[in-house]
Amino acid sequence: MASSKVTFTLDAATIRRLRDAAERLAKPQSAVVREAIEDFHDRLGKLSERERTKLLRAFDQLVPKIPGRPLTAIERELAAVRKTRRTGGRKTPIEKQR
Repeated sequence: MASSKVTFTLDAATIRRLRDAAERLAKPQSAVVREAIEDFHDRLGKLSERERTKLLRAFDQLVPKIPGRPLTAIERELAAVRKTRRTGGRKTPIEKQR
């Protein structure tokens, strides 16, 4: 794999974490950065654990607020919608706007 030298400006806390990770893993800092970028790239477009938890919490709060309806009422409403769609929609034309 061909390598390129690049320069980044990182804050002191990030540098400490990079050095600590490299020391713990007994790897060069460049290897730690490469693996971190690869892991980050693999997660692009996927929810983080924090985002997933937030969405699940919102779902759990909203679902109980959905009003319950008897299945027969739902089937009746769907049948009416389907019937209307088959007949072409409106019975009277919309007046032209002036």
